Amino acid sequence: MGADENPDAARRWTGVADAAPVLLDADGVITGWTGNARRLLAYPAAEVVGTRLARLLGEEDAARLPGLLARCRDDGGWAGLLTARRRDGLPVKLMVRVSAAADGQGPSRWLLLMHDADRAPAARGWDLDRGVLEQMVAGSPIGIAIVDTDLRFVWSNAALARFGGGAPASRLGMRLADVQPGVSAEPIEAIMRRVLATGEPVLGYEHGGRIRSAPHRETAHMMSFNRLDDDHGRPMGVYYTVIDVTDRHRARQRLALLDRAGQRIGSSLDPVRTGQELADAAVPDFADLVAVDLLESVLRGAEPAPDPRGGARAGPLRRVGHRSVDEGVPGAVAGVGDPAGYLPGSPPLRALATGRPWRETRLDPSAGEWASRAVPGPDVDGGAPPPRPDAADGPAPLPDPEPGPHSVLVVPLRARGVTLGVTTFFRRHRQEPFDADDLSLAEDLVSRAAVCVDNARRYTRERDAALGLQRSLLPRRLPEQDAGEVAACYRPADELTGLGGDWYDLIPLSGARVALVVGEVPGYGIDAAAAMGRLRTAVRTLAALDLPPDEVLAHLDDLVARADGEEGAAADPPAGQDAQQVGSGCLYVVYDPVDGRCAMAAAGHPAPAVVLPDGHVRFVDLPQGPALGTGGPPFEAVELCLPDGSTLALHTDGLLARGGQGAPDADRDRLRRALERQAASLELRCRALIDALVPDRPHDDVALLMARTRRLGAERVAEWEVPADPAAVADARRAASRRLAEWGLEELAFTTELVVSELVTNAIRHADGPIRVRLLRGRTLVCEVYDGGATAPHLRHPRTTDEGGRGLLLVSRFTRRWGTRFTPEGKIIWAEQPLDGGAGGDDGEGCG
Repeated sequence: MGADENPDAARRWTGVADAAPVLLDADGVITGWTGNARRLLAYPAAEVVGTRLARLLGEEDAARLPGLLARCRDDGGWAGLLTARRRDGLPVKLMVRVSAAADGQGPSRWLLLMHDADRAPAARGWDLDRGVLEQMVAGSPIGIAIVDTDLRFVWSNAALARFGGGAPASRLGMRLADVQPGVSAEPIEAIMRRVLATGEPVLGYEHGGRIRSAPHRETAHMMSFNRLDDDHGRPMGVYYTVIDVTDRHRARQRLALLDRAGQRIGSSLDPVRTGQELADAAVPDFADLVAVDLLESVLRGAEPAPDPRGGARAGPLRRVGHRSVDEGVPGAVAGVGDPAGYLPGSPPLRALATGRPWRETRLDPSAGEWASRAVPGPDVDGGAPPPRPDAADGPAPLPDPEPGPHSVLVVPLRARGVTLGVTTFFRRHRQEPFDADDLSLAEDLVSRAAVCVDNARRYTRERDAALGLQRSLLPRRLPEQDAGEVAACYRPADELTGLGGDWYDLIPLSGARVALVVGEVPGYGIDAAAAMGRLRTAVRTLAALDLPPDEVLAHLDDLVARADGEEGAAADPPAGQDAQQVGSGCLYVVYDPVDGRCAMAAAGHPAPAVVLPDGHVRFVDLPQGPALGTGGPPFEAVELCLPDGSTLALHTDGLLARGGQGAPDADRDRLRRALERQAASLELRCRALIDALVPDRPHDDVALLMARTRRLGAERVAEWEVPADPAAVADARRAASRRLAEWGLEELAFTTELVVSELVTNAIRHADGPIRVRLLRGRTLVCEVYDGGATAPHLRHPRTTDEGGRGLLLVSRFTRRWGTRFTPEGKIIWAEQPLDGGAGGDDGEGCG
C-alpha cells in the first residue's frame, strides 16, 4: 500500500508518547530495537536486529524503501505513512519519521520513530508538546541534549550521562566545559555556534579523550548537531546526539599503526636498522618505551643455537633498537649495539626460550626487578646476576621503572619457526594498561619485523659466503712485473641487489709482457661468484698458451658455449642456479714493454680508456665482439703503441652505471673528467676514481684495473741474428756471455750459455728461416730464440742409450720456466732465470 507524504508534517512531527524508536544503518538494516517497537509489531529484538526493515513492510512499501532512504540522505529526513506486518501477519498502518542519528560511517545512521496511525488522537494530529517529545527520546540508547543560543543545557536524556557530566538535572543552565572539565569544549562549542549561525547540520564529528566515567581509558565519540527553530524560523538552540565509537576508533588506530609500520619496517636488509624501525614505529602511539634485542648469532647471519630442552637457546643478546618518550631524561637512553643482559628466569629470557609472549597488566615494581637490573653484559644464559652499573659504566638497556603502575608486553621475534630475539614494550605514563587486543597488535608488529630480520640474516649469510668466495677467487695481490705499475679496486653491489660477478686479473706472460683482464658474469650471489671463478680460471689457462687477444676470446667463447650446452642437456640441472657464464663480458689486453705495443679485444665489454703522459684522455676505438657464448661475428683485435708512462683504465660497466640513467657520451665525459684528476700514486688515483663515480652502495658491482705503462730501456735488451750454421752456436754463446758481463750477471753466464746453445741448435736443426736471439733483463733474465718454424718443440725423456733429445730437458732443469709462443712469421722459444742465480729446476715448469 502506498504512503501519504506531508512535508509540513515531516517538519513539525517528532513523535508521541507511545512512539516506537528503531535504529537503522545506511543500508536499512535494523541495528536497534526498543520495547515499544516490540509491543507495536510483536517482534522480539533477537528476530529483527541485523535484518532489513523491508522484511517487516508490505510488498509495495518494501520496494519503495531504498528510494526513501536515498531521499533522507538528500533532505536530512522524511515523514509519512508506511504499512508494516505484525509478527502474526496482520497489517499495521504506521506514521513514520526518519531523522539522522549519527555519521554515515557509524553502525546506526537513521533514527526511525513509528506510531500506530489508527490510534493517534485526531484532535491533536502531529502538533506535539515538549512532554510528549521528552517521553519519546528519554529511553533512547543514544545520548541526546539540547542547548540554548548561549550554549547552556536546557534538556538532556538519561543516556547522555553515560558519556560523563552527571545526571540531566545537574546539567541545566551549565555549559559543556562546566560539566566536562576534562573534555576540550572549545572545538565542540565552535561547531555549535556555526550551526546556530548557518542552520546547516554537522554530522559525524568525532571527538576523543578521557571522561570522568572512564578516566583510565581513551574514548571516542561521534556527535551530530542540528539547529532548532521556532514557528517563525528563528534559532532557539541546538540539539546534538552522541554515540560511543571507541571500539571502532581504536580499531582504526590499530590499522593505521600497522599501515605505518608496514611502510617503515624493513626498508633495508640491515637487522640493526630494522630493530630501530620497529621501536620507532611503536613509540609513542602504542608504547612509551620499546627495546629490541637480537641474538648475536642472528646478527652474524648464523642459525640460533637450539636449546636441549626445546626452543631457542638464550645466547648472548645485543640491543638493536630502542625508543622512549623520555629520550632527554637521564637514564632513559640505552646504547644501541651494546650487549643486553637479563636476570635468569626473567620474562624476556622465558619468552626467548619458549617462543611465547608475556603480558603484565599492572607490573608490581618489586616483581619488575628484571627490568631495572637489565644491564649490558655477556652473561645472559644463567649464572650469577650481572652487577648493577655505576654511572661511568654507561646507560642500562632499560631505565628504572618510575613509581606507580606499569604495563609490560614481552614478545619474541619469531620467523619461520625460529626465535631471533625479543621485544619489550612498556607503558609508563599513560594509565591504560596493555590488553589482549594490544598483545595481538604487538605480535603483528613484531612478526613483520621478525620476517625482515630473518630475511636480513639469510641475506647476510649468503652475501658473506658469496663475498668470501669472490674475494678468494680475485687476486689477493697483483704480481710484480716489469711492464708497469698496476692498481685495482673492487666495490661490491649494495645489499638490495646483492653481490655480482665482476672480476679482474693481471697475468704475467713471456718476454716481460703482461695480460690485463677485466670481466663480468651476469647474475648475483654465490652462483655469480662461482661462474666468475670458472671463467677466470679458463682465461688464465688460455693466457698460458700465449695466444693473441682475439684468439683467446674465441677459445673462451667456445668453452662457454660448450659448457652451456652440457648444462642444458643435463636431465636435472642445479636448482636455484640463476647465474651462468653465457652473456659474460671480457676485455683482454696484452702489453709489451719492449716496444710499447698494446693489443686488445673485447667480448661484450666496454673499451678501455687511455690517459697519455700529458694528461690527455682518449677512448680506444675497439670493435665490440658479442658476449661470450651468445654467438655472432668473430672477435677483432686492435693494436696501438703507447708512449712510456701512459695509463690504461680497464673497468666493468658498473663504473658508469646510474640505475639505467644517462647517455653513453655523458658517461664518458664523467669518466674523462675523473681520469684527468691527478693523485699522489696510482693506488690513490684508482680509489679516487671509484669514489668519484660510484656510490658507497652501487646498483651494480664495479671492478677497475689501472696500469701505468713503462718500457724496458734499450740498455736492458740485447738482440742479434744467428746464421743457420752449427758453427754459429759458439758465437751465440760468446755474445750472450759478453752481454751478461755488461749487465753484471756473470754468475748466470754458464746457465745462459747452455740455454742459448740448446735453443739455437734446435732452431738450426729443426726450423727454417732466420734465427734471432734476444736477452731481456728485467726482474728475471729472459732468453728468447726466434725461428721461422711452425712446429712446437716437445720435452722428451731420453733413455741412457739415446744420443740426443736432452736439450729441452736441460733447459727445463736449469731455468725457472720455459715455453713457446707463435708469431705470424714463426715461433719463439723462451726461458726465464731468476736474477739471483737460484736453481730453477726445483720449481720450474714447462709452458706450451
